[in-house]
Amino acid sequence: MHMATYQEHALDGASPVELVVALYDGILRFLYAAIAAAERNDILARRMAVKRALAIVIHLQARLRMDIGGRPAEVLSEFYASVFALILQASTANSPQRFEDAIRYVREIRDTWRLVSTDPTVTLANPVLAAQPGRSTTYSQPEPSPGSSWTA
Repeated sequence: MHMATYQEHALDGASPVELVVALYDGILRFLYAAIAAAERNDILARRMAVKRALAIVIHLQARLRMDIGGRPAEVLSEFYASVFALILQASTANSPQRFEDAIRYVREIRDTWRLVSTDPTVTLANPVLAAQPGRSTTYSQPEPSPGSSWTA
């Protein structure tokens, strides 16, 4: 009972960016569960984990605001489509390696979002966030991380 209450309120007061990071963490958790299921040939568990990871990817993609986000939103949309396809391929092939590839790509973007959530000097395009005290309304797109291997 106490654990459910904690989980229900764990993100109370979280910023929108922190909520995005939590969604990426969810994708990662389900992809690791899919790997474990694939390794023990548990088809049902793999499918359930994949279904939950894909639901989060769909949720994130559906919430993109192309009218506000411009090119960065387009790139994220392409990223989500690529990750979605890779997760489906991994599941179809029952391939822990392909799941690992998806994890690597998701982790790269999640780490960037995490940096944004902790760096007060990063400026944001989201008008809700921009309206918060101390936030700038200018958007600066982060540079790709060195060695990044995903392409949209």
